[in-house]
Amino acid sequence: MPPLFWDFAIIISYFVLILGLGLYMGRREESMEDFALGGRKIPWWAVLASIIAAETSAATFLGVPAEGYRLQNAVYVQLMLGTILARLIIAFLFIKPYYQYQVYTVYEFLEKRFGKTSRIAGSAIFLVTRVLASGVRVYIAAVVLVVAWKFLTGATPELHHYLLAIILLTAITSLYTMLGGIKAVIWTDLIQAAIMFGGALFSLYAIVQLTPGGWEGIRAGTENFAHFKIFDTGLRGNESFGEAVLSILGQEYTIWAALLGYVFLTMATHGTDQDMVQRMLTATDYKRSRFSLILSGIADVPIALAFVTIGIFLYAYFRLVPDANMPAANNEIFAYFIITKMPAGLRGLIIAGVFATAMGSLSAALNALATSFVKDFYSPFIRKEAKDKHYVFMARIFTVVFAVLMIVVATLAAYSVLHNPKLTIIPLALGIIGYTYGPLLGMFLLGMLTRARGNDRGNVIAMLCGFATVCLLSGLVKLPHVAVPKIAFTWHIMLGCLMTFGVGILFRTKN
Repeated sequence: MPPLFWDFAIIISYFVLILGLGLYMGRREESMEDFALGGRKIPWWAVLASIIAAETSAATFLGVPAEGYRLQNAVYVQLMLGTILARLIIAFLFIKPYYQYQVYTVYEFLEKRFGKTSRIAGSAIFLVTRVLASGVRVYIAAVVLVVAWKFLTGATPELHHYLLAIILLTAITSLYTMLGGIKAVIWTDLIQAAIMFGGALFSLYAIVQLTPGGWEGIRAGTENFAHFKIFDTGLRGNESFGEAVLSILGQEYTIWAALLGYVFLTMATHGTDQDMVQRMLTATDYKRSRFSLILSGIADVPIALAFVTIGIFLYAYFRLVPDANMPAANNEIFAYFIITKMPAGLRGLIIAGVFATAMGSLSAALNALATSFVKDFYSPFIRKEAKDKHYVFMARIFTVVFAVLMIVVATLAAYSVLHNPKLTIIPLALGIIGYTYGPLLGMFLLGMLTRARGNDRGNVIAMLCGFATVCLLSGLVKLPHVAVPKIAFTWHIMLGCLMTFGVGILFRTKN
């Protein structure tokens, strides 16, 4: 049998397994509590796996190796310290109130604390931001299919090839998400998390084996890991205090970004994003939910280290084995290696791992988007008193609607990278949320940390101030004749949050 037979057999078997499991586990979804929260009966270890699968997207599987390849170090990993600290804060500040209020979406908390306008604003920010960020993640998963097509045909990939790959991935994922609800998402995430991490470990082993000289070849290709480091203060010496601060704020991966900027970033993504919080709310109680969340943060360290090491090893391999056909885009380096260098069978397993990460995060996002739209907009404003079955039906309809929107965003991302091959995916994926999730987190912290500050009107003003601050400091908006320092994406959410909180606290809560 031809070598590609085993690759296709493994990939097709993976798709059949995920579709079958998703549809089986999600059968008889007749209420919104089942569709959105799994009846709040999901065991903590399944919630843990689902959190890992949701946050470890195709942007991680291919984007983090791109960072390791580009930098030849592991400074990205130090950011995981921030994510552990942030999860401890979320676990003991956010989770219990969500359970006490029995919310379906976290934005219901904002209405109970401030009013309807705050809830609408928070949910709208989530809907727009999640579609954009998840759409970018779909694009990076489609890269594998496009690179495979290029390898088999020898033709140069064009935009319509990316579009076909994006549609295929999104259609399969939306099918089991639409029919199976959150149960289908979580139980397929369990399988996908295992395949994802297994694929990463097999990749490391394969790269070492294929590198001339094995481990010694890896050392030679990296000049004995001359540039390797995990921690970086960002300080370069001979700088004044002000210059040092601006230098640190302008760098993406430093220990200060990890302990400050990334703490705020993770608090936003895991405490105020319905996509992530929704699976935490499926646990039987807030204590089990806390446990799953904290453990997922600890698990992030070896996962991030594995993926960034893949990039460093790839740098060594291609220095020793030059390849004139290597793609110009760093995002495609790992995908190119998988398709062209991996042995048959193992190649299929690792491609399945890429699809697993993509489908895990995509299914979670689709379910959260549909739930949020139905609970925060459709039910209160369009159809107030309908039977639960009707809301489940509409949630399935909106799952498809949001899938189509993500296809559009993913196609635009593909177009952008085709015209700028050096554009890396991690700053792009995280940069999108940096503009909106800082203001969103600021509003949630105002509600969690105070009892008499903040109201609907003040929150809107505060969030606009936070958004404007990030736009200015990120360089998106420039003031004429005014020099404004440009701040790295890892700091955006912190600055937007602090500005929002500082303005919002000036307004008193209305009785």
